[in-house]
Amino acid sequence: MTFSWIDMLIVVVYMFTTAAIGCWIGRRQKTTTDYFLGGKHIPWLAVTLSIVATETSVLTFISIPAVAYQGNLTFIQIVLGYMVGRILVAFLMIPAYYRGSIETAYQFLGNRFGQKMRNLASLTFMATRLLADGVRLFATALPLAIIIRGSGFFDGLTDRQFYLVSILVIGFITLCYTFLGGIKSVIWTDMIQWTIYIGGAILAGLMMLNRLPNGVSDVVDMVVKTGKTQWFRTGLDLPFTEWIRQPYTFFTAVFGGAIFSLASHGTDQLIVQRVLTCGNVRSSQKAIAFSGVIVLFQFILFLWIGLLLFTYYRGQTCPQLNVGRPDDIFPKFIVEVMPTGISGLVVAALFAAAMSTLAGSLSSLASTTVLDIYVPLFGKNKTPSQLLGISRIATVIWAILLTGTAIVFIDLKGAVVEAALSIASYTYGGLLGTFLLGLFYKNARQKDAIAGFIVALVTMTVLIQTVKIAWPLYTLAGSLTTLAVGILSSIILKSNAPKEESR
Repeated sequence: MTFSWIDMLIVVVYMFTTAAIGCWIGRRQKTTTDYFLGGKHIPWLAVTLSIVATETSVLTFISIPAVAYQGNLTFIQIVLGYMVGRILVAFLMIPAYYRGSIETAYQFLGNRFGQKMRNLASLTFMATRLLADGVRLFATALPLAIIIRGSGFFDGLTDRQFYLVSILVIGFITLCYTFLGGIKSVIWTDMIQWTIYIGGAILAGLMMLNRLPNGVSDVVDMVVKTGKTQWFRTGLDLPFTEWIRQPYTFFTAVFGGAIFSLASHGTDQLIVQRVLTCGNVRSSQKAIAFSGVIVLFQFILFLWIGLLLFTYYRGQTCPQLNVGRPDDIFPKFIVEVMPTGISGLVVAALFAAAMSTLAGSLSSLASTTVLDIYVPLFGKNKTPSQLLGISRIATVIWAILLTGTAIVFIDLKGAVVEAALSIASYTYGGLLGTFLLGLFYKNARQKDAIAGFIVALVTMTVLIQTVKIAWPLYTLAGSLTTLAVGILSSIILKSNAPKEESR
């Protein structure tokens, strides 16, 4: 089978239909509360699916099956940690956000410590999102190039040209509905996109099962024989120096995954913005907690697809399959096996994952720029309509910056791309530690929080580059560093002045 003009038509129709629906849903925006928080009356289930959709990138869609293909199911332990972390967010951090009419995650830090800390956290978030999501947007073009160009479509384009076109098209269409409709459009189109990419994954799995002579029994026989059903591993049989490097042992995966999720879903404006659209504590808590259940289902599905691929290809290696790496195996199946029309639906699912992530980034970056930086410093006397116009301008600027960053990554290889993909590991620990310092240590003041945050960033940069530990432990190390330095600074410097003086 090949990727035909019918498949391409399906992809094009899907993308423009999504944009049109998003523009229609988000019409009648009048204030920044409408634009960035959806008027604070979005149903919690819609927010739940939006959270899951925006944290699911194209790389998740193709990489998690590869994890099961070349390994086993121990990745599930990380997901269990993610679930625990979201429950902690629901009960520790969500109530704090609803005290004082918080509109962004970093407004909490401003209220607790002062505007300087708010600015520092906001700027750190912007830099993190620009690099991490810029490279994710670039990475979106990689599997699409394999799927579409690898099947003979668009032979006239070089890889670089195809990447460039893909980035520009995804960026422009996503900008259209985000610019006009704000977070309301983002959330409701995320729901559609989650349905599309989950449906595409399920469809691909059913097709693989249908092509196996004995269906599920073939899968069970193959994966049991090769030991791929293992999902629990303590790692206690390993020396400590080796155990601390393994990301998928039970303690590291669950505890480290929980701390990582506490940071990513409790301090990152990308997620917090969605939670705050619910309008009340109870709904927000349900949205964030139930997203863990959906994520568990989603990762089990992707891992199951990996086992299906392993069975379908009889465990052949990448060289035997004529692919460069395990991430290419699922795209190979889509191109070579799935029939006309179905391939188009699955590629549309890949675009859905990419667009939901990008739309969330644009809205969160614009909200942080306007609400955390512009309004406190320059916009206190602006009218609601003026602030709405500025918010849309900020959305356009961030779309240009993200698209430009993605284009830059086309020409960059190896370590630079890997560093950008792992950028959250450098910053999440400092952000989480600062939030926890503000929540649980009453004597900490702005200078203590800033000191802890900066030392954590420096420490994490050195740690990640020099010390070999499992990546789920990075956030734990960063947050503990922030707390230790912040508390020590408070004690040594005796920072007992009122909050107002620290501002």
